[in-house]
Amino acid sequence: MNFARGKTAIVGIGYSEITRRAQKPLGLLAVDACRAALNDCGLKPTQIDGLTTYPESPFAGAGNRDGIDVVSVMYLVNHLPLAPDIRWYAQIETGMIASPIIEAANALIAGACDYVLVWRAMHRPEARRGGSGGSPRAAGDAQFMAPWGCTSIVQWHALAWQRYMHRYGATREALAALALNSRHNANLNPRAFFYSQPMSREDYFNSRWIAEPLCLYDCDVPIDGCMALVMTTAERARDLKNPPAYIAGWGQNTAPRRALLHYALDDYMECGGSLARKLWTSAGLGPNDMDAAELYDGFNPSTLYWLEAAGFCRQGEGGSFVQNGRIALEGELPLNTFGGSLSEGRMHGMGHIAEAVRQVTGRAEQRQLKDAEAVCAIDGSPMLRGSGIVVTRSP
Repeated sequence: MNFARGKTAIVGIGYSEITRRAQKPLGLLAVDACRAALNDCGLKPTQIDGLTTYPESPFAGAGNRDGIDVVSVMYLVNHLPLAPDIRWYAQIETGMIASPIIEAANALIAGACDYVLVWRAMHRPEARRGGSGGSPRAAGDAQFMAPWGCTSIVQWHALAWQRYMHRYGATREALAALALNSRHNANLNPRAFFYSQPMSREDYFNSRWIAEPLCLYDCDVPIDGCMALVMTTAERARDLKNPPAYIAGWGQNTAPRRALLHYALDDYMECGGSLARKLWTSAGLGPNDMDAAELYDGFNPSTLYWLEAAGFCRQGEGGSFVQNGRIALEGELPLNTFGGSLSEGRMHGMGHIAEAVRQVTGRAEQRQLKDAEAVCAIDGSPMLRGSGIVVTRSP
C-alpha cells in the first residue's frame, strides 16, 4: 500500500486560449490558465504557497526566454498576487507533467505547503526547427543514423512502428482506429484544437507521409497555450467547491535502455512495463480497475505501446485491441476521452491528467462516463521520460 494513497487531490483545472498562433505572449497565457484554475476551485491567488511546472522548451533549438518560450516559477511570482512567501517550489526538467504533480503531492504530504499551482505552458515557434543540427561528423549512436538523415523524433518513432508491424503483423488500420477515436472525442471537447472538425477514415489514409509509415494524423498538434491545476491535501479539498480527484498512486520511468538515441521497440515494452508496475503497485489497483485510460499520444504508436506495456492487452495484441469500438466512449476501455494530443493539442500530458480529473469528478461534459471511479493518466514515451498517476473518486 502506498503511504500517499488518497492523501492529496486535484481540485481545480484552468485553461488559456488554445491556438496555433496566440495573439499574446506565453507568459500571459499562463497567467490566464492559472487564474482560471483558481477560479474553478474558489481559491484566491494569495492562498497559493506552492508552485511547480515542467518548463522545458518544446523544440530542440527553440528559445528559452521566460514568458515567451517558457514560463518559470519566478515569472508567475512576478505576475500573480500570490502568497507573500512561497513556501515550496520546483521546476522539473524530466518526466513530463506528471512528475511535477508527483513532487507536489509529496510536498503537500510533508506539510511543505498547503495549496500548489501546477502548470504547463507550450509555445509553438513560427520558424522551422532542427535545421541547425548539421555536422561533418557523428559520434556515439548518431553515427548509425545521422549520415543517412535519420535525425528527428518522428523518424525514430517510425522505425519502431515499422518493426512492430513486421514482428506482429499489425497494419495502419490500428493507428487509424486510434486517430479516428481521438478526433471523435475531440469533437465533444470545446477546448480541443480540432473541435468541430470531423475526420473520416479516408482523410486519415489520404494524409501525407511525415516519416513513413507515420502520416500527418499520427503526430500531435503543436499549439500555443497553457493548462493549470490546483492541488491540496485531502482534508482541505473537502472544503472547496469542486469534488476532488484523489491521487491514488504514481510511477516514473527509470529503466535502462538499449540505445541512447534511436527508439528500439523492445525498449518501449520494457521501460513502459517498468513504469506500469510501479504505478499499479503504488495505487493498489490494476488495469482491470480502470474505467478509462488517458495514454500519451505525442506520436500515435505510443498509445498502442502503452496499452500493452501497462497490461491492458498482451504484447503484440494492441493492433487488434483498438478495433471495433473497444476504445470508444461506450466501449470496454474508453481511451483518450478528450481527444488526446492528436486532436486537443500538444500539452505534454497535461490534457490527459486534466481529463482523468474531469472523469472521476463528473465534470467531463458530453464525454462523461457513467460512474467513473478510477482513471489512469500516463504521459511521455514508454521508454523516454514517462510518468503517470491514477486518480480516483474516493480516497
